[in-house]
Amino acid sequence: MAGSGAVSTSHATQTEERGTVLALLPLVATLLYYVSPAELRQEPLYQFLPQVCAYAALLTWSRMNGTPAGRLGLMPTLIPQGLRWGTATGLVLGTVNLLVILYLVPLLGEDSRFLIDTPHAKIPLLLMVPWFILFIATMVELNFRGFLLGRLQALGLPVPLAVPISAVLFAFDPFLVATFRHLHWIAIWDGLVWGVLHCRQHNLYTPIIAHAVEVILLYVVMRTVLG
Repeated sequence: MAGSGAVSTSHATQTEERGTVLALLPLVATLLYYVSPAELRQEPLYQFLPQVCAYAALLTWSRMNGTPAGRLGLMPTLIPQGLRWGTATGLVLGTVNLLVILYLVPLLGEDSRFLIDTPHAKIPLLLMVPWFILFIATMVELNFRGFLLGRLQALGLPVPLAVPISAVLFAFDPFLVATFRHLHWIAIWDGLVWGVLHCRQHNLYTPIIAHAVEVILLYVVMRTVLG
């Protein structure tokens, strides 16, 4: 009942929002990136264009509307629910994705050893787990689930359309694709699950915790396996 009440409150406040069209800015920036010349797409700074646009849009939108935390699903009363659902979801998705990376990916003729050379792998373990992972999860979910998905709904898009759009934009973020190569496809089903949970609960703590728990599990196991 608490979850349904939160959703009703969300719809009531979203109808009064200003600046919801700003959610289209990162979408346009992502499309612009992929139609840009190949040489330009190789530039590391240019790969951050959609993220810069997204956070600029989020900041502008938050200044235009009252109670942005409530609109994003960050009310303190939602923390216990977010911890329960997020931890369970993160463990399940993390286990599934470990099986995909360790067993299915090699069967398809692909390699995952490149993960040891990613920027994330070069960060000291005690700094990466859990602090930097939690920071990344918070920022990513603020962007893709809290702001983008929520604003697409505020623009009138139904959940079956808004969730896949946010999941695909997440999975095809240029920096994510450049860093995780063929494994970036995993982010699609992650984004779908996190998006559905956020829409049902209007609780951003759930995808944040799920994201963080899953990545911690993947990071620790893959770092151990790859040495």
